[in-house]
Amino acid sequence: MINEFWSQFKLGLLSYGKAFTYLKEKRMYWYLPIPALLMLLIYYIGSQISAWKASWDPQLGCLECSSMNDTIWFLLKMLISITLGLVLMKFAKYIVVIVLSPMFSIISQQVEKKITGKKYPFDLQQTIHDVKRGIRIALRNLMWEYIFFLIILLVAVLGWGEPTKSPVFYLTFLIGFFYYGFSFIDYINERRRLNIDESIVFMRNNRGLAVAIGMVYSLLILVPVDLALMLDYSDFVDKPLLVLSQSLIQFSLWLMASSAPILAIIAATLAMHEKVDLSTNVWSISEEQKENNNDMVVNSSEID
Repeated sequence: MINEFWSQFKLGLLSYGKAFTYLKEKRMYWYLPIPALLMLLIYYIGSQISAWKASWDPQLGCLECSSMNDTIWFLLKMLISITLGLVLMKFAKYIVVIVLSPMFSIISQQVEKKITGKKYPFDLQQTIHDVKRGIRIALRNLMWEYIFFLIILLVAVLGWGEPTKSPVFYLTFLIGFFYYGFSFIDYINERRRLNIDESIVFMRNNRGLAVAIGMVYSLLILVPVDLALMLDYSDFVDKPLLVLSQSLIQFSLWLMASSAPILAIIAATLAMHEKVDLSTNVWSISEEQKENNNDMVVNSSEID
């Protein structure tokens, strides 16, 4: 079973290399600005929250609170800060998956069409269903990851005092990788007409593949990007080379984070093709089948 896990894990990692090559060869660059803008928005909101949090010191507690209103306001600010910080830091990856769900569905279908020569008849109702399912799966995975996170955090606190020093705490990363990968692979399982329960069973049997897809996605999307540094040219006259190099480095990191979801959905589709041979999916049709169907419709109308 361990050998099977590592075999699936290797397939997922190699698929990212193929996804990068595929992205260049098929010139799918025009998709990149969409997650790039979303990442800018997430980073901007995060920076605003950090600036707002810096305006008050939660370490002091409520020493400066002089009334009940001050106490309530302090607790409310602390709750909002913790909640938003957790959402943006821990679950930013799910925000990307949920918001860009329609685009991921389209990209995955395009990749499958190019590698199999087969496509899916356009059905607006089915497309809406695919998007809803993608969002539903992402929300489900977020919920389960959060539950496991709380359980592991509780165990780590009780056993070690400081959670980050506990070896079990690092299981949270592995679990997160699995659920992120699950979210991307399910787009393909949906087109295979697997229901959610069947997709869950499939993912349990292919944990290595899901972990690999989710791991690379997570590492890319969480690279340390400093947008303020990237856009700061105040010292350009005095230190032009330093400013340009810093800006270029941050810009490159921003591109890496922005390309993460696109590479992930392409890698997931390519890996699934090797795993199950997507050309055998009975729900997709080839150009020849499409022409035959059109001929049948024409002949039928002529007979009528």
